[in-house]
Amino acid sequence: MKNKLVLASSSPRRQELLKQVEIPYTLRAPNVDESQIASKDPAEKVRKLALLKGRHVTLQEDGEVILAADTVVSYNNQILEKPKNKEEAYRMIATLSGNVHEVFTGVMIRSFDNEVAFVERTEVEFWTLSEEEINWYLSTNDPYDKAGAYGIQSIGAIFVKQIIGDYYTVVGLPLSRVVKELSSFSIKPCEC
Repeated sequence: MKNKLVLASSSPRRQELLKQVEIPYTLRAPNVDESQIASKDPAEKVRKLALLKGRHVTLQEDGEVILAADTVVSYNNQILEKPKNKEEAYRMIATLSGNVHEVFTGVMIRSFDNEVAFVERTEVEFWTLSEEEINWYLSTNDPYDKAGAYGIQSIGAIFVKQIIGDYYTVVGLPLSRVVKELSSFSIKPCEC
């Protein structure tokens, strides 16, 4: 029997990334209260959130493998989550302007027999942005559903001067590491 991946996430970006590497999956998004993880340490927070999400989704049959993840942006050890409004998004982008920040993605993979959790970290440097550039960006829909108020895979890419680390960690799923870890659960890209 072939193992089947269950993605414990409602993130369209994570879904797109798994499709990109041709790993079929079933979607089973968890309904969890993320506020119960109060850690101020970004690496610890994403690890605990990935575990919370992944353990909330039930393994329903033999051969299922759960994949859960969470991503946060951190500047000077302060976590920047999804902005609640335009003012908060402005503060985040203005803070990141001209500076280097970190993006952490925590991942949990589990089956009936095994569980693996890890955190990947990538540094991102922004160009110095004018008020006009920030306000233009805030007029788009891009910043409002993303940690740190920007998406490196969308319009927010124009702010990025350089990255040190895995690009896909910033998007929300450290793809090559995930694929390597999934292989130990007998989940591999489609050999169609």
